[in-house]
Amino acid sequence: MRKQSEILEIMQIFADGDKAPKSELEYTNAYTLLVAIILSAQSTDKGVNKATKELFKIADTPQKMLDLGIDGLKEYIKTIGLYNNKAKSIISMSQSLIEKFNGEVPDSQEDLESLAGVGRKTANVLRNVWYNQPTMAVDTHVFRIAHRLDFSKGKTPLEVEKDLLKVLPDKYLMYANHWLVLFGRYICKAQKPQCEKCPIEKYCNSKDKKI
Repeated sequence: MRKQSEILEIMQIFADGDKAPKSELEYTNAYTLLVAIILSAQSTDKGVNKATKELFKIADTPQKMLDLGIDGLKEYIKTIGLYNNKAKSIISMSQSLIEKFNGEVPDSQEDLESLAGVGRKTANVLRNVWYNQPTMAVDTHVFRIAHRLDFSKGKTPLEVEKDLLKVLPDKYLMYANHWLVLFGRYICKAQKPQCEKCPIEKYCNSKDKKI
């Protein structure tokens, strides 16, 4: 595991580069954000935004989504991977929001995970982005970067999440998830890491480092 002093330095470099990074998903309220996160699983944010641009104009609440119906929903999201299953989850999730939460998106991890299509990662993203909670959503980028930077040796997303919450200083936790995701998405790419653009290159000991 990396020294705490170096973790502090790395996180400060990320903070200096972008003090308050935001999700690249486009949304108008907590509900549309939740729908967008569900759709983003194994899909790009860009692809999701393209599909939801028109969808959210007519279905930005659970009831409006139910009124649209599963077949109507599929027409808007058919360019997104796994859209059939995602449509089923979104309709079921919308029904549950109306029946159990008065149409409002809950803020607790447990309540969110009780909804169809919402796992731990999705709930963590929603709580961080909408409810400003210092959560850590471990996707493939975060999992890979956490190991690459020796922040964690966890073998599962949950183990990595627990490690990151433990080793990352509290002052950085609100935006740490975005920093790691964006770093993995645009600079430290899995196939072709852009080492020449890396702001933390001197801290990297990976075998495929190009500098």
